[in-house]
Parts: sequence; C-alpha cells; structure tokens
Amino acid sequence: MAEIEEKYQNLKRIIKEIGSTVVAYSGGVDSTFLLKVTHDGLKEKMAALTAISPLYPSFELEEAKRLAKEMGVKHLLIESDELKLKGFAQNTRDHCYYCKKELFRICRGKAEELGFSHVLDGTNFDDLQDFRPGMKAAREQGVHSPLLEAEFTKDDIRKLSRQLGLPTWDKPSFACLSSRFPYGTEITRERLERVARCEEQLRKLGFKQFRVRYHNEVARIEVGKEEIAKFLEDGNRDFIVEKFKEYGFTYIALDLQGYRTGSLNERIG
Repeated sequence: MAEIEEKYQNLKRIIKEIGSTVVAYSGGVDSTFLLKVTHDGLKEKMAALTAISPLYPSFELEEAKRLAKEMGVKHLLIESDELKLKGFAQNTRDHCYYCKKELFRICRGKAEELGFSHVLDGTNFDDLQDFRPGMKAAREQGVHSPLLEAEFTKDDIRKLSRQLGLPTWDKPSFACLSSRFPYGTEITRERLERVARCEEQLRKLGFKQFRVRYHNEVARIEVGKEEIAKFLEDGNRDFIVEKFKEYGFTYIALDLQGYRTGSLNERIG
C-alpha cells in the first residue's frame, strides 16, 4: 500500500494544480474514484458531466446519479445520441474516437460555460495495454487523464476505492454497449436494445461479470471464468436460451475462454 499511497498523494497534487474542472463521469470504477478525489480537492470548483445515451443502460445512469448525489457533486446530465455521428454507427475500428470526441466537446463547452479551466477523464494506466481510439480524442481536445499521469492501475483504483468507502470498489467492469459489436457490424438502436435486454437477464440471474457479443444471428456470451459452471446450473441454460431467442437471436453460444476486456480487439492484435 505504500506505493499506492505515494500515487494517491501525487494524484491529489495533480488535481489541486488543475484548479477547476468538469469530470467526464460514467459511474464506473475509474470515473467514480476520480470524481471523489477531484471533489475532495476542488469542492465547488468542479462538476461531473454524464451523457444520457442509447449506449448506456438506464441502470448505469441511475447509479451514476445516485453516487454523485451522495458525494454532493454538482452533476450535469446532457442528452447525447452517438448514432447520429458520422463514422460511429458504421462501427469502424476508430468509432470510439468519434464518440469520445463528441463527449469531450460537450464537456469542454460546459467547462467554459461554468468558468472552469479543464476537462478530466478516467483513463488509467492499464488502458495503455488495449486499443483505445478515444485517447486520441482526449489528446486533441486537451483533456487531462490524472489517473494515467499518476500511473494508477485498475487494481490500485479498486484498493483505494475500498479504502475510501466507495461502493464501486468491486463493481464489475462495464464498457458502453457499442463494444459488443465486431468492427464493421452496423450499430443500430434496435441492436443496442437487444443486447441490453439480454445482459439484463444475465444480471437478474446473478452473474457478476459478463458481456453479450453480437454476431448477427449469434449471441456469444462471455462470463467470468469462475461463473461458467453457474451457466449450466438450476435451469439457467434453458432460461437464457429461451430469453435470448425471444429477443431475436437464433443461436446462443457460451465463450469457453470466459470474459476478458476487449475480446473484439483480438482480431486486430
């Protein structure tokens, strides 16, 4: 913990030097931790901004709203429809770039409106190991990533979140629903809703870490390796097959590798 404490002190210094900011806030592990530390350091000189988007299920929005309210943070909610962005719905390899560029544009506008000097996001040190086109958008928009600058890993963030009493310390990783579609597969509102409804059924069954990857007629389900056996227990398999077919999938497959971050990036190395 000594090394993490050193990072923590460095993070607080970085944020204090920023002075005033809008935090791009999703309610996830990273952005909640960043929001907590930023609010502790800057108080009324900061605000959180969350996009209301078809890419995020309603339960994620409600969770973000609840946590921001509990922390006493000024919370801005902005409507955003990424499906209208040129290059996004076509799901090119850099579609995340267009999404983040729009989000950071909105954040920058609100920061200027409030008289704040910066925009922060929750990119962490582990994100350097994956394909993240959104980081290019952050650089172009002058967005700061204090967790990355202070070299916070996801594990560091979880440990300190627990120490700070944040309920997100053990929250499963969640990425926007566009990450469920292989590159080149068009992203539509109907397809997003279909995937979201399927994942909601897995949540109701008590699965903790999961993804439903969209492959046209096939739903490829990833669950944590320790949860694969649960998939076959107590009628879960039959229930999942029935529900997924009801939502429009013809074939339902369980990925034996289990859940892993960025599995759809494996084809591009």
